[in-house]
Amino acid sequence: MHLTWITRGVDVIAVAVENRDAISTALRKARDKGIKVITWDSDSQADARDFLINQATPEGIGFTLMDEAAKQLGNQGEFAIITASLTAANMNEWQKSIEQRRAEKYPGIKMVALRPCDDLKDKAFSEAAAILNANPNVRLIMAICSPAVPGASEAVKQSGRKDVRVVGLGLPNDNKRYVHDGITPAVILWNTGDLGYLAVHAAVAVVKGELKPGAAKFKAGRLGDLEVKGDNVLLGKPFVFTKENIDRFDF
Repeated sequence: MHLTWITRGVDVIAVAVENRDAISTALRKARDKGIKVITWDSDSQADARDFLINQATPEGIGFTLMDEAAKQLGNQGEFAIITASLTAANMNEWQKSIEQRRAEKYPGIKMVALRPCDDLKDKAFSEAAAILNANPNVRLIMAICSPAVPGASEAVKQSGRKDVRVVGLGLPNDNKRYVHDGITPAVILWNTGDLGYLAVHAAVAVVKGELKPGAAKFKAGRLGDLEVKGDNVLLGKPFVFTKENIDRFDF
């Protein structure tokens, strides 16, 4: 972050955080000078900013993934998860929400394998192939890191298995051909355009005093009324890319 912004006395700084600890010190200095600070996409330490523009909660991601998986499975059968690593904090949170949703709503569905791919598409491909070989009754692979979705989809395609589907958390451009092939009926993320729009809207609102601590709602232009939970402004439910809408997006 440019410390010159603090010297110039800008009204507000909105930042997507790369190095949480390093930038938090600079953001605190900005707040000490009366500059409003919001983070978006990824967060600083909580005392270094006024609000986080939160694109998706762990519950929102996990529940949506499990709901889409259940839709493909007809609420019955076996599935497997490919994650980036078994120690990634965000993915472990998503997995808790996936399991919570499965236990509460879909008792007829069983998870039979959990494999890490180290955030590598080629490793996701080999792990998906191994899952299919070891678990002939698996009907769905849930890929919860971006490279794993096309990696798993390519493994399903090359296996020739017409009875297996992939759902996952990824980017539309990585997955368009698999979506149109019918291998990947749902790719889940958030609408990045809406996230950027909300970050700018919230930044202006904080400066104007229209978004204050303790608020429960925030009117965000074309996005309408959004929920504010503590110091998090919530974009809403994750976005589901399907055959019908995926060609409208380019990222």
